[in-house]
Amino acid sequence: MTRKIALLPADLANQIAAGEVVERPASIVKELVENSLDAGARRVTVDVEQGGVTLLRVADDGEGMSADDAALSVERHATSKIKALADLDAIHSYGFRGEALPSIASVSRFELRTRRRGDELGTRVKVDGGGPRSVGACGAAEGTVVEVRDLFFNVPARRKFLRSTAAESAQLTEVCEALALGAPTVSMRLSRDGKIVREWLPAPDLATRVRAALAGEELAEIHATRGPLEVHALLGRPERARAASTGLRVFVNGRVVKDRALSRTVAQAYGGVLEAGRYPLGAVFVELPPERVDVNVHPQKAEVRFSDGRGVLDGVFHVLSGELARAFGLTPSAGRWAPAGGATPPFAGPSSAAPTLRRPVDAVAGPLPAPAPDAASPTYPATEPTTSRVSFEHEPARPRFSELVFLAQARGSYLVCEGREGLYVLDQHAAAERVTFHRLKQAFSARAVAMQPLLLPLVLDVPEEDAELVEERREELAAAGMDVRRVAPSKVALHGVPQLLVRASPERLVRDLLAEVSRAGRAKFHDAIDLALATMACHGSVRAGDRLSRDEAEALLRALDGVDFAGHCPHGRPVVTAMTFAELERRVGRR
Repeated sequence: MTRKIALLPADLANQIAAGEVVERPASIVKELVENSLDAGARRVTVDVEQGGVTLLRVADDGEGMSADDAALSVERHATSKIKALADLDAIHSYGFRGEALPSIASVSRFELRTRRRGDELGTRVKVDGGGPRSVGACGAAEGTVVEVRDLFFNVPARRKFLRSTAAESAQLTEVCEALALGAPTVSMRLSRDGKIVREWLPAPDLATRVRAALAGEELAEIHATRGPLEVHALLGRPERARAASTGLRVFVNGRVVKDRALSRTVAQAYGGVLEAGRYPLGAVFVELPPERVDVNVHPQKAEVRFSDGRGVLDGVFHVLSGELARAFGLTPSAGRWAPAGGATPPFAGPSSAAPTLRRPVDAVAGPLPAPAPDAASPTYPATEPTTSRVSFEHEPARPRFSELVFLAQARGSYLVCEGREGLYVLDQHAAAERVTFHRLKQAFSARAVAMQPLLLPLVLDVPEEDAELVEERREELAAAGMDVRRVAPSKVALHGVPQLLVRASPERLVRDLLAEVSRAGRAKFHDAIDLALATMACHGSVRAGDRLSRDEAEALLRALDGVDFAGHCPHGRPVVTAMTFAELERRVGRR
C-alpha cells in the first residue's frame, strides 16, 4: 500500500515557517535587530532600499559568532538562547525559537558576515532561496552584518501581497522606533535609500528615550510597583489621544507586544476622559518575573500570555488610574508634584466646606457614596507597599482649584482666576460637566442616583428597536437615574430624571442616552455607560453663556478639588489653561 504521509523537504518546511515569521520587511528587521540586542550590541544600523524588498541590511557591533556557530545559525531550531524545556519558563532574551534566520534565508538571497571579538578572520554564510549554504572565511568588522536581498524572489505570490514602498517603509520605521524605545542605551540608526531618516542616540534611561522619540508631547511619567508587578509609563494628555492604539506602545519585560487587553486597560485608566476606542500617546513598560510570562505563544513573539492575566490587568489599572488623575487632573496635592525619585504627595481630599453652588452641579442629595474597595488579585495584592512617582519633564506648580482666587467671568463662559505663580482660565461648562459626570458615575456605581420625578410623564416617539432596548434595560437605566418605560411598540414614557440634571431638556436627555446605549449594542450596555453618563452630564451642567456669581464660581472651584481628572471634561477637552506671571511679564515687555 502506498504511503500518504511523508516528511516535508527542508526547503519547503523553511518556506512554510517563513510564512509565519516573515510577513513583510518589517518582520525581518524586528528579528534581526532583536538578535543584535541579544548579542550585546551597543550600536545597530539598519539600511533599506525600496521599502526593504530590494535590500535590507542590519549591522551591529555585538559579540559576533564563531565559524561553526555561524554555519549552524541558518539551520532550523538552532539557537543559543535555550538548552532545555525548563528554560522556556525563564526567557530573558528576545529570541529563542531558532526559526528566524533559516526562514529569512528561504525566501531571499541571504548573506551573513560575522567576527568574534579577538578573532583574526570573520565568517561569511550565503544562502539563496533556501538552497545549500556556502560557508567561508572573510574579512569583517567585529560584530555581525546580515544582508537580505530580493525578498520573496522565489515566492512571487507572497511578494505581490506586499504594500507600496511608502507603506512598507512606514512599517519599518515603526518597528525600529519600538525596538529603540525598549533598548534606550543602544544607538540605532535607520537609513532609507542611502539617506538617514531616523536616529536614536544612546539615552541614560527609558524616560529620556521616550521623551526624545515623542518630542513636543507633554508626558506624565509614572513609576510604581504592586507586588511583583512593576509599571513604568510615560503617557500623553487626554486631548492628544488617537482613534487607534498605534500611538501607544506596550512592552512586557522589554519586549514590545500587541496586547489589546493591556492597551484597553491603559485607556480605561484615564477614567471617563477618553471615549471608547481612543488611546493615549506614549509607552508603558510592564515588568514581571519571567516565570509568570509565557512568550512562546506566537511565532513572531508579538504576543505573550500571563499566568494571572486578570491580576496583571487589575494591577496595571490600579497603578495608572490614580496617578494619571493626579497628573492630568489638577487634583489636590501638597504643592508641586513629587520630585524625580520621590514619593507622590498624599491625596489631600476635597475641601470639607459645604459647597454653596446653587446650580445642579451640586444637586446630588446627600453625601457622595464611597468608592468600591480595591478587589485586587491575590497575586498582586494592594496591601503590599506600593512606591510611585508622577512627574513631568518640566514640573509646574499645580495648586488646588480651591486655592485659586476668582477674578472675573469673561464672555459669560470663562472663569479668570489668580494663583500663586500665574493666571488660570477655566472653561466653566467643561468644569461643571466634569463635576457632574464624576458625581453621576460615583452614584451610579453605588446604585444611588437620586431621581427627580416629572410632574407629568413625557411620551416620546422612538424607533422600535430603541423602545425594545428600554424594555430590556429598564433596570440599568433606572440605576442611571432615568425612569423610562415602554408604553407602545414605538413609544416610551419618561417619568423621572436624575436630580442632578433637572435643568437639562428631558427629551434631549433620553434621546441622546438611548443613542449612546444603542450604538454600543445590547450586549455592551456597561461599556457605553461612561459615554451615556458623559452625555447626561453635558446636558445637565452650567452652559457657556450662563452668568455665575462669585459664590457660584468659587463653589465650582471647590467642587473640582474632589474630582478625578478635574483638568479635563468627560470628552477629553481641557478644563483649564494657565500662564505664569513670568510669561505674562515677558509678553508685556517687563522682562
